[in-house]
Amino acid sequence: MQDFWPSFTDVMSTVAMLLFFLMLLSYIQNIMTGRRLEHSRGELETARQSLADARRELDEAQSALGETQARLAYTEQQITEKENALLLLENEVERTRAEVEQGQRELTLSNQEIESQREIIAMSNQELGDLRAKLSDIAVLRVDILDKVRGSIETAIGKYTDDGEERVTIGPNANIIINERLLFDYGSSTLKDDAKQLMTQLSEAFERLLDDEATRAYIDYISIEGHTDAAGSSAFNRGLSADRAVSVVNYMMEANPQLEEKYARYFGIGGFSKFRPLSEASDEAAMAQNRRIEISVVVKDDNIRKMIEDYLGTSAP
Repeated sequence: MQDFWPSFTDVMSTVAMLLFFLMLLSYIQNIMTGRRLEHSRGELETARQSLADARRELDEAQSALGETQARLAYTEQQITEKENALLLLENEVERTRAEVEQGQRELTLSNQEIESQREIIAMSNQELGDLRAKLSDIAVLRVDILDKVRGSIETAIGKYTDDGEERVTIGPNANIIINERLLFDYGSSTLKDDAKQLMTQLSEAFERLLDDEATRAYIDYISIEGHTDAAGSSAFNRGLSADRAVSVVNYMMEANPQLEEKYARYFGIGGFSKFRPLSEASDEAAMAQNRRIEISVVVKDDNIRKMIEDYLGTSAP
């Protein structure tokens, strides 16, 4: 019995130790399991936090993506609008280019037309210059005719009177002017004796002039015109001026019958009374200047008209 009890004690000790070891092992295991669990919980919390951060970042990313998509949509809209505007601008540029090209073509045609018009104007100016030259020749011819008449008179009876007064002058209208005092007494239409020589020379000068066929071809008629001063009535001065012109023409024809026989048809008579004065003054010198006989050589209108018609390339009806 004594040997059995120690053995039982030993067994119990061993069991106790074994249980203690198992409990210790279990405790250690629990401690390790708790630590692992705590660690796992920490990792889980970390994972949860990471997941929350990830979700937050995802939300932010989604929000940013939404904003980016909105900006992208706006940008695409802007691009579309710019493309449409660019297309319109290209169309406008193309239309403008076409208009410019059309304008250039029209400008070229206009320049050609302008050049053509310049040539026409140059030709017209040349023709007009020729016409002016011809008309000028007629005007010079008229003055030349009067100068010839004046020269013939001055050659025959002298240029000046004993008082130093010119016997014959050329007026502002290119007419020959003979002072009334050389031909008539005041208020009279009867030629003075001293004037008869002048009228004789005048008739011979006209005959020589009209004998020149080239000159005669341009003469329509020769007008002998009487003028008075403003003294007296218009009716009296009208009769006096006409009577003086008649006296001049009658005496020339009587003094030179050849002139009447050959060229009487070229002479006309006019009485202008006081209505065409050379001076508007009322002093005696001005009134003496207005009392006069004027001789006007009228050039044929047909010659001038023919020149103009030749220039215009037309003929009168």
